[in-house]
Amino acid sequence: MLSDVAALLAKQACREVVLRAAEVVDAQDYNAFVALFTEDATLVRPGGAVLKGRAEILQAYLSKDPHRMTHHFICNHQVALPAADRAVSRCKVLLFASDQRRELTPKGRLADPQQMAGVIEDALVLTSEGWQIQHRQAWFELLIQE
Repeated sequence: MLSDVAALLAKQACREVVLRAAEVVDAQDYNAFVALFTEDATLVRPGGAVLKGRAEILQAYLSKDPHRMTHHFICNHQVALPAADRAVSRCKVLLFASDQRRELTPKGRLADPQQMAGVIEDALVLTSEGWQIQHRQAWFELLIQE
């Protein structure tokens, strides 16, 4: 059983992994993204496609349109520790997207007229490399479009 301080530190470390995952995806640093997962990780994408292992996850993300620009806003983030070396994370996500080729103005680029709100649920494990995502499931629940 973890002390209150150890549990707080573990939860914070898990939140940082989830936030880092959003940040590196938005930066299109897919090698850094897959490094946040265990070797045998699974990722279930919105729409139900299941990616198994770092290599398959990396290939899927590398095949994305390189001009697609995303901003994942993470909120309502909760982390539970069912065991000292296991964590469950759930957060809400608001996703905005654009195209990097659009004109950059002082107010930014024009976003796509469609935005989505969804959920990311992660099962994390404590490894010799720190906390890593072993299983991720993501889905959208709301769609905003003009």
